[in-house]
Amino acid sequence: MTLLITAVFLLLLSGLLAPLAGRGGGAGGRVGALLGFGGALLGLVGTILALLLPGPLTLEIPWPSLGGLFALRFDALAAVFLLPLFLITGAGQLYGLGYRHPQATWINFFYPFLSVGVALLLLAGNGVVFLIGWEIMVLASFFLVFTERDNDETFPAGFLYLAATHTGTLALFGMFALLGGAACFMRLPEAGSLSAVGNSTIFILALFGFCFKAGVMPLHIWLPRAHAAAPSQVSALMSGVMIKTGIYGLLRLAFMFRDIPDWWGWLILGLGVVSGIMGVVLAIAQHDLKRLLAYHSVENIGIIMIGIGVGLLGVSHGLPGLALLGLAGALLHVINHGLFKALLFFSGGAVVRATHTRQMSAYGGLLRAMPLTGLFFLGGAVAICGLPPLNGFVSEWLIYLGLFRGGLPEVGLPGLLPALVGLAGIGGLALLCFSKVFGLCFLGAARPEHRDLEEAPRLMLAAMALLLLACFGIGLAPLAMLPLLSGAVARLGVVSVEGRELAALAPAGYLSLGALLLVLLIGLVVVLVHFRRGESSPRVQTWGCGYAQPLPRARYTVSSYAEMIMRLFHWALHSRMEVEKPVGLFPARASFASQTPDLVLDRIILPGTEALTPVATRLRGLVQHGVIGLYLLYYALVLCVLLTYAVLFP
Repeated sequence: MTLLITAVFLLLLSGLLAPLAGRGGGAGGRVGALLGFGGALLGLVGTILALLLPGPLTLEIPWPSLGGLFALRFDALAAVFLLPLFLITGAGQLYGLGYRHPQATWINFFYPFLSVGVALLLLAGNGVVFLIGWEIMVLASFFLVFTERDNDETFPAGFLYLAATHTGTLALFGMFALLGGAACFMRLPEAGSLSAVGNSTIFILALFGFCFKAGVMPLHIWLPRAHAAAPSQVSALMSGVMIKTGIYGLLRLAFMFRDIPDWWGWLILGLGVVSGIMGVVLAIAQHDLKRLLAYHSVENIGIIMIGIGVGLLGVSHGLPGLALLGLAGALLHVINHGLFKALLFFSGGAVVRATHTRQMSAYGGLLRAMPLTGLFFLGGAVAICGLPPLNGFVSEWLIYLGLFRGGLPEVGLPGLLPALVGLAGIGGLALLCFSKVFGLCFLGAARPEHRDLEEAPRLMLAAMALLLLACFGIGLAPLAMLPLLSGAVARLGVVSVEGRELAALAPAGYLSLGALLLVLLIGLVVVLVHFRRGESSPRVQTWGCGYAQPLPRARYTVSSYAEMIMRLFHWALHSRMEVEKPVGLFPARASFASQTPDLVLDRIILPGTEALTPVATRLRGLVQHGVIGLYLLYYALVLCVLLTYAVLFP
């Protein structure tokens, strides 16, 4: 615990040193960033060492003004979320040193505070400390979204994020109020210590508040805009770690109860399937690279929710094996998604830095100018599609095992089979999406305006390499993760013996062998291609229908590549397509373009708000007259209503 607290203080010091560096960062900014990197590294070491100790670690300091405790608690469940937090924070500090953003001082100040808020939340031992960490995290990320203030979309994205997050926070206040003063000011209840009978209101409040933060469909409305508007290293931390605090809070809360009703699991499972499918479909329809990656966060949160739903159903029906597979897969995907999503935002940010645009229609042939960035993006794409030998495959495999196990006739949960089909569909659509992104952005002929691009700086590449190595490490050695996952699930009261049950249910050793053979096969193919290059025929252009050079307007576009999927899901997307078909033997022009509004924000909330605005304006005119006497009358009426309620319902 001492190392973790020291790491938090180093991150705080890193942020406090940032204003002393002046505008643009300078040498002082680099010192602060290196200090933040050291704090993240120390936190990573402290988390690993704390895991080696038996039992949870606690720190409780009396807090007389509140009549309670300043309580911190570390266990294996918190470690699952702390490991990607410190790893991505450290990589982000290196990335920022290489990026040299014009607003580096602003980022260097708030970026460590975001990490500190998340760490405090994860280590919280009672409700007050949890909410303090939550608010630090919210405010720091809000200011980080505001970094690029010259961009027209920054302010709407920031205020939308703040409003959505605090709407969820109000639900959390209600949740803690119903849990009682002991949970708020002393210690959070242990796993299985509360009865779920009559406490479904607490669960609904928690589900609403935490799903708003996690970006679960349809409460995802803030996520695509905020992640797209923030700087790339901030987007990586928000998407890779911050939104997972909603998952952490939901797990802590749900497993405080015993005799969990099965509708909790079915509800979470259904939300996961909807979020996964609609998140990836909306991602396919995007033209903005960062917004596309943001919608994939909605997708992967959906995959995590599917695993949690399977776990809750296993607990409700007395099936510990099913619960163990679902929860272990969900927790491993928390780590995996943090790693490969940060890698994608880092590599995508390098592309945006070089091209000065987020529009994928302006890209093409970037692999020749930025080969290492393209390689790292490809690694992240393979991982997020759930393909071996990278880490995304392992966590999705565990969830698949849980769905298969629950769908067996002898288990008696056939409702899991549609979720199994949905998870397979999510993987297929993700593969389609990233084939589009990598093919249109990195392959093909280079755009004339981007022929002189340079590779990303070394520190940015080093940050990407660190994350790609972590993705490969988990993909090649998943057995190393099983004790951590078993310990984390044990903290939820599902299993008692660490390691052995999960290893028996999920033979991960075969995955390691298969991944290693696949890596060797890929390496062999690369070597053979390299040595046969000199013997092969000279490379020439393929026949291009009479064109000497492919024209940019004759290539696949972001819209045309995804047209089939967009038409298939038109009932949900309502994409607006603008088609100008060729006319005659020698048409002057032809074009195809599409625009896809957000399913919830742009098609439901904003039109509804516009419709209610005149009514609200008229109501305000009726109520607010500027007469103090009338305002006092309103207060008196409210007081009478409250007193009547207190008398009738003591």
